[in-house]
Amino acid sequence: MIPIVGIPQTIRDGFAPYRALFCRDAGFEHVSRYVTGLLLCPDKTLQGIYDGQVWGQEPAPSRRAMHAAVFEAGWDTESLMPRHREVIAPDHRGRGREVITLDWTYAHHDRGPKIWGVNRAWDHVEKRYALYQTVVTAAIANRHLIDGIEMVVQEPNPCEQEMAYLKETTQASYTHMEAARTRLLELLHYSKHRLAYKKRPEIALEIVRQLETEGHFPQSAYAFDNGLLTLPLTREIEQRGKHWVSELERSRHLQWQGQWRRVDAVAAELRREHPESFRQVRVRSRNGDTRFYWVFTKVVRLKRYGRKRLVIVHDRELLDDTPQFLVTDALHWESGRILETWSYRWAIELFHEFGKQESGLESSQVRKEEAVKRHFRLSCVAQSLLQRVTPAVSTSERFAFARGESTVGQKSRAIMREALDGFIGFVASLLARGYRRPQILEMVMPG
Repeated sequence: MIPIVGIPQTIRDGFAPYRALFCRDAGFEHVSRYVTGLLLCPDKTLQGIYDGQVWGQEPAPSRRAMHAAVFEAGWDTESLMPRHREVIAPDHRGRGREVITLDWTYAHHDRGPKIWGVNRAWDHVEKRYALYQTVVTAAIANRHLIDGIEMVVQEPNPCEQEMAYLKETTQASYTHMEAARTRLLELLHYSKHRLAYKKRPEIALEIVRQLETEGHFPQSAYAFDNGLLTLPLTREIEQRGKHWVSELERSRHLQWQGQWRRVDAVAAELRREHPESFRQVRVRSRNGDTRFYWVFTKVVRLKRYGRKRLVIVHDRELLDDTPQFLVTDALHWESGRILETWSYRWAIELFHEFGKQESGLESSQVRKEEAVKRHFRLSCVAQSLLQRVTPAVSTSERFAFARGESTVGQKSRAIMREALDGFIGFVASLLARGYRRPQILEMVMPG
């Protein structure tokens, strides 16, 4: 790892628009170094980031000072993501199709049961019980950029354990007023927690309301899978004048020839009796690849949702694969446009993977709610900063696979080169001032 002597100029310039959210220059310096460490340090915890710093001053700031500046100081946490959306919005105008994707991911903390938001539950991805935070996310993508625009940690639901306790401790009657008062307080606390708990679709709905109130992305459609498909969410998007595309569960009922039938049963009947109704469609996905699908589409009436356009998609011409069902409120869209919009939904999976591997999404070891929120939001900002790095043009063979486009590895390397240049300059200045090698080594790597 390269010791971080100062903030690379790329990070300094990219993070400058956020300066007004912070109270003091010293605190902003600490947060800037923290963001730099999220991108450059192999250990992306605060201690790992602090250990990688070379301060060049005596006495050096303590790790506690850095922790306080990043996680405890009174800078404007709630304004960070709105400011972030304002900063990145110009990069998503006039660059073709853009889609806002809603999803959630698990931030694992197998050794952090006391971290805020962590719950032990079944992980349907890894097929095991695990300790993790459920994070509802929103990202906007065009053909060039994927930017996270909101991250909200879903608080664990305590109601199941509380209800089990209430059932075990119930009594037929209470002879003492104090016992009755205590029981009433327990019931009120249970009711309060039940009303305060928010499911993932409810959190997604709040995110959409916030995004549309700000209005930074007026041309974007929405894409999300069936785990977030709810009537309040779709109505909110439609009332804002936007369109949405979602995956549809095969068990959903639609009106077909005067009867309510399951969508998978309708698809099976079409394959069996009218295979000619599936037409070949050529689709250019977000990454530029072109694929052919065999598609049936029709405006149908779904229970509760009303008239929507249904798309039944097969990957194979023989129609012998498992179909995918998509639905949209855009009745006038053709099937190719719906499939192309849906291809942008997978951009958020790249955002999750990138955040966990490159910008320390799962690395936080802080326990308090405010600190957890700050870490996730700063990780989101760091991801966007890295995407906007312009690496130097290289003719090296190792970059031949890039086909002329800058990769994440090249951009990370460009920031590392800036950090290395700063470190070399720092060492050269110490040598010029007469410092000896043991003194320099002690400053760079204290024993």
